[in-house]
Amino acid sequence: MNKFLEYVPGDSLLHRMNPTAKLLAAMVFAIMCFCTSNLVILVAALVIGLVLARSCGMMRQTAGLMKAVAVFSIILAILLVFTTPAGAVLVPLPWGYIGTGSLIAAVTMIIRLEAAAIPLFLVFYVTKMTDMANAAVKNLHVPYKYAFTFMSTVHFIPVFMNDMKAIMEAQTSRGVRFDEGGLANKVRLMVPLCVPLLVSSVRKTNSAAIAAEVRGFNLRTRACGYKEYPFAGADIATLVASVALLVVAIAL
Repeated sequence: MNKFLEYVPGDSLLHRMNPTAKLLAAMVFAIMCFCTSNLVILVAALVIGLVLARSCGMMRQTAGLMKAVAVFSIILAILLVFTTPAGAVLVPLPWGYIGTGSLIAAVTMIIRLEAAAIPLFLVFYVTKMTDMANAAVKNLHVPYKYAFTFMSTVHFIPVFMNDMKAIMEAQTSRGVRFDEGGLANKVRLMVPLCVPLLVSSVRKTNSAAIAAEVRGFNLRTRACGYKEYPFAGADIATLVASVALLVVAIAL
């Protein structure tokens, strides 16, 4: 089973595209979602994201992402409903009211976050991190240190998640019940786990830093990469289409 943000091999169009083109198009697509409040455009953007996920066989990963984003977006939507009165009054409150505009804004926020997240996460699943970092250095002239830092950050996310899971399993075998009690009790049980996780994280990052230094990390420049990342017709078309969507979203 593939881990969080782990590259999934494939032969789809998204897999074959230039890493830089995929990353830029996904970023423009996300910006487009935040530049419009038109519900029709946002629903269309969500459909486009699902179609892209379907085309590269990432529906399972996309479904998991949408569930995680839904939890976060619903919390924000509830806060928005109770703190931003707008439209016709539906439910009066001591500090304001819940209106039709509040509900529409909440639904818009949920769809916006879902639509913006899917393409960005798909990029990580259909692109090797080494290719993404090297393409950014080659095509965008990003300093290698910054690209390596970003690549390492994403790489260590599933590593730390696995470490946390192992620590929790070890504590569970000692009789700690993480599934019992309320939220306050769960937080109280989770706080002590941060110490061994922090120690493990420091050890791993220190080992990675030493390994990179031994391999001449400080000597790495843009010209050191042997692999080139040329733009093909599909890459240019994707970038043009994403920019066109952004222009349409801003215009409407």
